[in-house]
Amino acid sequence: MHRPDALVEPEEVAEAFSILHASGKVRHFGVSNQKPMQIALLKRYIEHPLIANQLQFSIAHSHMIRSGIHVNMQTDDAIDRDGSVLDYCRLHDITIQAWSPFQHGFFAGPFLENLQYAELNAKMQHIADVKGVSKTAIAIAWILRHPAKIQPIVGTTNISHLKDICEAPDVEIARKEWYEIYTAAGNTLP
Repeated sequence: MHRPDALVEPEEVAEAFSILHASGKVRHFGVSNQKPMQIALLKRYIEHPLIANQLQFSIAHSHMIRSGIHVNMQTDDAIDRDGSVLDYCRLHDITIQAWSPFQHGFFAGPFLENLQYAELNAKMQHIADVKGVSKTAIAIAWILRHPAKIQPIVGTTNISHLKDICEAPDVEIARKEWYEIYTAAGNTLP
């Protein structure tokens, strides 16, 4: 179910899900861009598990991480804008599918080769050179390193780009490297 609807009738959604499942048209159900309470409301009515939540997530769009790191701090980074959706999904076996994993904002453009992210690109290039892969692979490997087992939705038809992305699962990102990349994107640590 794509994007929250302020007028959602969860009973109607449940009925539609049941019809789609019974007809064999849909085997699994998920949502996109939904907060924990929106998911909980749907789960109260539907009989099938929600297995995915598609959320925008990348190195440069990582507020789900930031608010969890800055817990109990009186800074803007501590503001929980999504209801701890990352933790909720982990607790309820809902896979986060990261859409726009190369974007730095809501369709604001890619952070790769973006002068606004010069420090991030330099850090990623250094790690990419050490590991013998592209920065594209590092960007996806950074997402894959998170223990939530986030699935990137890469959305590319460029064969060269896809080959770079396919290198990511074989790249080992150490904890120290993960945080170096995170902070190079302008994120802070308490």
